Amino acid sequence: MRATRHDGTPAAGGAIGASGPTRSPWLKILRASLAASGTAAALITVAAAISAGAAGAVSALLGAVLVMLFFAISLLVGHFVGRSNPSGAIGAFIATYIIKVVGFGAALFVIGTPDWLERTWFFIAAVAAVVVWQAAEVFAFSRTRHQLYADPEPEDGQQRNGGSGDGS
Repeated sequence: MRATRHDGTPAAGGAIGASGPTRSPWLKILRASLAASGTAAALITVAAAISAGAAGAVSALLGAVLVMLFFAISLLVGHFVGRSNPSGAIGAFIATYIIKVVGFGAALFVIGTPDWLERTWFFIAAVAAVVVWQAAEVFAFSRTRHQLYADPEPEDGQQRNGGSGDGS
Protein backbone atom coordinates (compact mmCIF):
# COMPACT_ATOMS: atom_id res chain seq x y z
CA MET A 1 0.00 0.00 0.00
CA ARG A 2 1.38 3.37 -0.98
CA ALA A 3 0.82 6.57 0.96
CA THR A 4 -1.01 9.31 -0.92
CA ARG A 5 -1.65 12.96 -0.31
CA HIS A 6 -5.15 14.41 -0.04
CA ASP A 7 -5.12 15.12 -3.79
CA GLY A 8 -4.35 11.48 -4.67
CA THR A 9 -0.70 11.94 -5.66
CA PRO A 10 1.91 9.67 -4.08
CA ALA A 11 3.38 11.01 -0.86
CA ALA A 12 7.12 11.38 -0.48
CA GLY A 13 8.73 8.29 0.93
CA GLY A 14 6.38 5.78 -0.66
CA ALA A 15 4.97 3.07 1.58
CA ILE A 16 3.19 3.73 4.84
CA GLY A 17 5.37 2.85 7.78
CA ALA A 18 4.86 2.34 11.46
CA SER A 19 5.20 5.47 13.49
CA GLY A 20 7.92 5.80 16.05
CA PRO A 21 7.75 6.54 19.75
CA THR A 22 6.01 9.58 21.17
CA ARG A 23 8.50 12.45 21.22
CA SER A 24 9.02 13.68 24.78
CA PRO A 25 5.71 12.57 26.30
CA TRP A 26 6.36 14.22 29.66
CA LEU A 27 4.59 17.52 28.98
CA LYS A 28 1.48 15.72 27.71
CA ILE A 29 1.47 13.58 30.84
CA LEU A 30 2.00 16.71 32.96
CA ARG A 31 -0.95 18.50 31.33
CA ALA A 32 -3.26 15.51 31.82
CA SER A 33 -2.21 15.04 35.44
CA LEU A 34 -2.52 18.74 36.27
CA ALA A 35 -5.96 18.94 34.68
CA ALA A 36 -7.28 15.91 36.55
CA SER A 37 -5.81 16.72 39.96
CA GLY A 38 -6.58 20.43 39.55
CA THR A 39 -10.23 19.58 38.98
CA ALA A 40 -10.27 17.35 42.05
CA ALA A 41 -8.52 20.06 44.08
CA ALA A 42 -11.09 22.66 43.02
CA LEU A 43 -14.00 20.41 44.04
CA ILE A 44 -12.42 19.59 47.40
CA THR A 45 -11.59 23.26 48.00
CA VAL A 46 -15.23 24.20 47.45
CA ALA A 47 -16.35 21.45 49.84
CA ALA A 48 -13.79 22.62 52.41
CA ALA A 49 -14.94 26.24 52.06
CA ILE A 50 -18.56 25.23 52.67
CA SER A 51 -17.65 22.97 55.58
CA ALA A 52 -14.81 24.81 57.32
CA GLY A 53 -14.70 28.30 55.84
CA ALA A 54 -11.72 30.10 54.38
CA ALA A 55 -9.19 28.24 56.54
CA GLY A 56 -10.51 24.91 55.28
CA ALA A 57 -10.42 26.08 51.66
CA VAL A 58 -6.87 27.39 51.93
CA SER A 59 -5.78 24.22 53.74
CA ALA A 60 -7.27 21.99 51.06
CA LEU A 61 -5.76 24.08 48.29
CA LEU A 62 -2.36 24.05 49.98
CA GLY A 63 -2.42 20.27 50.40
CA ALA A 64 -3.31 19.68 46.77
CA VAL A 65 -0.87 22.25 45.40
CA LEU A 66 2.05 20.81 47.38
CA VAL A 67 1.37 17.35 45.97
CA MET A 68 0.94 18.65 42.42
CA LEU A 69 4.16 20.67 42.69
CA PHE A 70 6.04 17.65 44.03
CA PHE A 71 4.95 15.49 41.08
CA ALA A 72 5.20 18.22 38.42
CA ILE A 73 8.87 18.83 39.17
CA SER A 74 9.66 15.22 38.23
CA LEU A 75 7.82 15.40 34.93
CA LEU A 76 9.51 18.68 34.03
CA VAL A 77 12.91 17.17 34.80
CA GLY A 78 11.98 14.18 32.63
CA HIS A 79 11.02 16.50 29.80
CA PHE A 80 14.17 18.63 29.84
CA VAL A 81 16.67 15.83 30.57
CA GLY A 82 14.91 13.37 28.27
CA ARG A 83 15.26 15.67 25.27
CA SER A 84 19.04 15.83 25.49
CA ASN A 85 19.83 12.49 27.16
CA PRO A 86 16.92 10.00 27.13
CA SER A 87 18.92 7.22 28.77
CA GLY A 88 19.97 9.57 31.58
CA ALA A 89 16.39 10.49 32.49
CA ILE A 90 16.04 7.71 35.08
CA GLY A 91 19.12 8.97 36.94
CA ALA A 92 17.72 12.49 36.85
CA PHE A 93 14.40 11.19 38.23
CA ILE A 94 16.17 9.50 41.14
CA ALA A 95 18.30 12.55 41.96
CA THR A 96 15.26 14.82 41.70
CA TYR A 97 13.23 12.56 43.98
CA ILE A 98 15.91 12.57 46.67
CA ILE A 99 16.28 16.36 46.47
CA LYS A 100 12.49 16.82 46.61
CA VAL A 101 12.01 14.55 49.62
CA VAL A 102 14.81 16.23 51.55
CA GLY A 103 13.79 19.73 50.41
CA PHE A 104 10.07 19.39 51.06
CA GLY A 105 10.74 17.61 54.36
CA ALA A 106 13.10 20.35 55.49
CA ALA A 107 10.67 23.07 54.40
CA LEU A 108 7.78 21.47 56.28
CA PHE A 109 9.99 21.00 59.35
CA VAL A 110 11.22 24.61 59.30
CA ILE A 111 7.83 26.16 58.52
CA GLY A 112 5.92 23.92 60.90
CA THR A 113 2.16 23.68 61.09
CA PRO A 114 0.38 27.04 61.01
CA ASP A 115 -2.36 27.55 63.61
CA TRP A 116 -4.97 28.24 60.92
CA LEU A 117 -4.34 24.96 59.05
CA GLU A 118 -7.33 22.62 58.93
CA ARG A 119 -5.43 19.33 59.06
CA THR A 120 -8.37 17.19 57.95
CA TRP A 121 -8.97 19.18 54.75
CA PHE A 122 -5.23 19.42 54.08
CA PHE A 123 -4.99 15.63 54.38
CA ILE A 124 -8.10 14.91 52.28
CA ALA A 125 -6.94 17.19 49.47
CA ALA A 126 -3.37 15.88 49.53
CA VAL A 127 -4.45 12.23 49.40
CA ALA A 128 -7.01 12.94 46.68
CA ALA A 129 -4.38 14.81 44.66
CA VAL A 130 -1.97 11.86 44.94
CA VAL A 131 -4.59 9.31 43.87
CA VAL A 132 -6.02 11.39 41.02
CA TRP A 133 -2.57 12.49 39.80
CA GLN A 134 -1.28 8.92 39.74
CA ALA A 135 -4.38 7.63 37.93
CA ALA A 136 -4.16 10.40 35.32
CA GLU A 137 -0.42 9.89 34.94
CA VAL A 138 -0.79 6.15 34.37
CA PHE A 139 -3.64 6.71 31.92
CA ALA A 140 -1.71 9.37 29.97
CA PHE A 141 1.46 7.25 30.00
CA SER A 142 -0.46 4.27 28.65
CA ARG A 143 -1.43 6.40 25.65
CA THR A 144 2.18 7.12 24.66
CA ARG A 145 4.12 4.99 22.21
CA HIS A 146 7.46 3.49 23.16
CA GLN A 147 9.97 2.03 20.75
CA LEU A 148 10.90 -1.36 22.14
CA TYR A 149 13.69 -2.13 19.70
CA ALA A 150 15.78 -0.22 17.18
CA ASP A 151 14.48 -0.23 13.63
CA PRO A 152 16.99 -1.82 11.25
CA GLU A 153 18.61 0.50 8.76
CA PRO A 154 17.34 -0.07 5.20
CA GLU A 155 19.72 -1.83 2.84
CA ASP A 156 20.77 -0.18 -0.42
CA GLY A 157 17.80 -0.08 -2.80
CA GLN A 158 15.36 -1.20 -0.11
CA GLN A 159 12.64 0.89 1.44
CA ARG A 160 12.24 0.90 5.22
CA ASN A 161 9.12 -1.32 5.05
CA GLY A 162 10.75 -4.11 3.08
CA GLY A 163 9.73 -2.93 -0.37
CA SER A 164 11.99 -3.46 -3.35
CA GLY A 165 12.45 0.25 -3.95
CA ASP A 166 10.99 0.03 -7.45
CA GLY A 167 7.50 1.12 -6.42
CA SER A 168 6.01 -2.36 -6.11
